[in-house]
Amino acid sequence: MQRVPNAIQFTTLGPDELLRLYAYPASLESPWIRVNFVTSIDGAATVDGRSGALGSPADHAVFEILRDLADVVLVGAGTARQENYGGAHTDAHRRLRLFHHGLGGSPDGAPPPIAVVTASASLDPAGRLFTDTTRPPMILTTAAAPADRKRALTDAGAEVIECGETSVAAADIRAALAQRGLLRVLCEGGPSLFGDLIAAGVVEELCLTASPLLIGGTAGRIAVSPKALPTPMTLRHALLDDDGTILTRWERARTQG
Repeated sequence: MQRVPNAIQFTTLGPDELLRLYAYPASLESPWIRVNFVTSIDGAATVDGRSGALGSPADHAVFEILRDLADVVLVGAGTARQENYGGAHTDAHRRLRLFHHGLGGSPDGAPPPIAVVTASASLDPAGRLFTDTTRPPMILTTAAAPADRKRALTDAGAEVIECGETSVAAADIRAALAQRGLLRVLCEGGPSLFGDLIAAGVVEELCLTASPLLIGGTAGRIAVSPKALPTPMTLRHALLDDDGTILTRWERARTQG
């Protein structure tokens, strides 16, 4: 039987304690994909098409911690467009400190790059992803994507990486990130990309915040895929904030040898 850890009161934790709770495994040799989502307690992943209205101060604090720990932020093109993504803005001092302790970060305190998955290279080169950033974005696309689109994104400063002929598979995403030494992967959606990663069996962690709201409506779920792959997960911790927000971290269950 899986033992469920007692809920920890969020307000008793400082930044360093949160860093320890969310640290990636030490000595990674291949990409470790952590997915982060927020939902309402009735399962809605968005309000009026965006996830921002579901957030809370505690969720935002953990969001920042997760980005500070990551080598790269992975996101699907639909979510990047819908949420009007810009570059990651992180705590330079914290990133530098994390690097010196071997916990992630970067040697100069720079934020992690945003890596966008788009088979068609359909992104606006004048968008915030390219203009509001200190790190050039990475565009994970295909050989079949229109050459003029890829050229425009390259001219806008992006690193355009072809990760397949007509589609971007999870294995090719992992290979491209591994080749660049980006092993601490933070995936921020969307549902289709998350579903693809589940179907490929490469999701190592899910950080899921339950916001104390009932939404109803027609909002979708956090993962969508035509291929169901039930994946047993182990609860690593649950944090409870005073406003009722619950922040959980789940790790893929390991087969006992």
